[in-house]
Amino acid sequence: MTELSHLAVTRVRHTLKTRLLQVKRVSHVTPKLVRVTFGGEALHDFESASFDDHLKVFFPPEGAAPFALPHAGPDGLVFDDSQPRPAMRDFTPRRYDQAACELDLEFALHDAGPATRWAAQATVGQYLGIGGPRGSMIIPTEFDWHWLIGDETALPAIARRLEELPASAQVYTVIEIADPSCQVSFTTQARLHATWLPRNAADAASPLVAALRQLPQPSGEGYVWAAGEAAAMRAVRQYLRDERGIDKSRIRAAAYWRRGAEGVHEVLDE
Repeated sequence: MTELSHLAVTRVRHTLKTRLLQVKRVSHVTPKLVRVTFGGEALHDFESASFDDHLKVFFPPEGAAPFALPHAGPDGLVFDDSQPRPAMRDFTPRRYDQAACELDLEFALHDAGPATRWAAQATVGQYLGIGGPRGSMIIPTEFDWHWLIGDETALPAIARRLEELPASAQVYTVIEIADPSCQVSFTTQARLHATWLPRNAADAASPLVAALRQLPQPSGEGYVWAAGEAAAMRAVRQYLRDERGIDKSRIRAAAYWRRGAEGVHEVLDE
C-alpha cells in the first residue's frame, strides 16, 4: 500500500546505556500488576520515545545491595565474567519524569520467574539495573482508528499509548486477563471502546481472535498494535492479514512471552 507521509512509522536510535536504579515506591495497580517507581541521577538523560519501547532489566543475583551491571560495548552489552550474571527480561517504560528523575515499570505477576519473584518482594531502597532502550518505533497518533490488543503483559504499553492519543482518535482495546480483578482504569482523551476477556484456565487457546471477529471495521486510516503470548499473537496477526485484509505495514505485533519458555521478546514479521 502507499503510505501517507504523515502516517509513516519511523525508527529512532538511542545511545545504549546501562543504569543502576533504586526503588522509591511500590504499589499494586491490580492484584496481579505491580508498579515500581525507580529514581536516581542516572535517569537524568534517559530517553523513551515510543509507548512500546523495551528495556533490558537486570535483576540482582541476591539481596538488596548494588550489583555489577554490564557495560555497553561496540557490539552490545559486555558482562564481567568474574561476577554473577544477573537474570534479564524485557520491560516497557510505563512512565518517565525527567524533572523528578523517576521511571515507572509495571510487572505482571504470572508464572514463577526472576521478574515475578523480584516484583513480589520489591521494597523501597532495593536496586535494579536497566539497559536501553536502544531505539524506538514511533507510530503516529494521527490515525483515524487504533486497535490495541494483548494480555496483562501488554497493559503498560497500552495504558501509555492511551494517555498520548488525541481526542480525535477512535480506539478499540481487546485485552485478555486472568480474571475481572485484573482490569485497570485507563486515562485517555480518545474515544475508547474497551473489551476485557477473562481467560479460561481450562483452555490454553486464546479468546482474542474470536473477540476480534466481533469488532466492526472502522472507516479511515488505522493501525493495529498487539503484544502478548507468542502463539496468540501469531494467530492475531494471521487473522488481521488474511481475514481483515490489513496490510502488514499497519500491524505491529510482538511476542512478550511464550508458554513454557523463559525470557522471550520477539517482534513478529514475515
